[in-house]
Amino acid sequence: MSERKNNKVEESEKFYNNSFLNFDYQLAEYNFQTIKPYFKGKLCLELGPANGFMTKHLVNEFNELHLLEGSEFLLSQIPDYQNVVKHLSFFEDFETNIKFDTIIMSHVLEHIADPVFILKKIKRWLAPDGILLVSVPNAKSIHRLVAVQMGLLSSIYELNSRDHELGHYRLYDMETLRLHVIDAGFNIIESGGVFFKPLSNGQIEKFWSTDMIEGFYKVGSLFPENCAEIFVVAKLNDLL
Repeated sequence: MSERKNNKVEESEKFYNNSFLNFDYQLAEYNFQTIKPYFKGKLCLELGPANGFMTKHLVNEFNELHLLEGSEFLLSQIPDYQNVVKHLSFFEDFETNIKFDTIIMSHVLEHIADPVFILKKIKRWLAPDGILLVSVPNAKSIHRLVAVQMGLLSSIYELNSRDHELGHYRLYDMETLRLHVIDAGFNIIESGGVFFKPLSNGQIEKFWSTDMIEGFYKVGSLFPENCAEIFVVAKLNDLL
């Protein structure tokens, strides 16, 4: 394991156990609700489940769910669900002959130094007619655009303190996300955004009501390019 990779894992471990907010869990649930209609088949691979905030929903959607996580500490926090198989490995080192119907990569790609290389490897794990779902934080989220105007960020692509705490390498916009997925040999069949977020997670958690949060989730479908998160749905190239 390289020292830099180990540091990134340790940064993520600290964040998920010390700095994760209730609203972060709410966003994860909205992410799940948004991508759920694209699930396919009964065999799923979740990449980078962290401490299992989405896993708890996925176990009810698939007959068998495999988890691939590089942090032993985070993986140990996920319950041993009856239909879950855990793999402790970095993506670069993982090998399998299993072909998954659905592969979910939520808030993972921004943690990877060479995302196209990893996406090319993931291709080998996807069933011929399978679905890859990738979601990432959005550099063009309205709250980041406002932060630039306020002088809090020099650019929407600047990593803030929370990004560093999470171990991010970069911030994506839709154009870059699509480019990386297509360069890896996938065809994108759908894309969109999750939650219109004008304020920081901490501000929303402190000041907003449940109804306000739900309303801004619903309105996000009208402004996908400026949502807090963006996603793509992809298939293997040779089938389209």
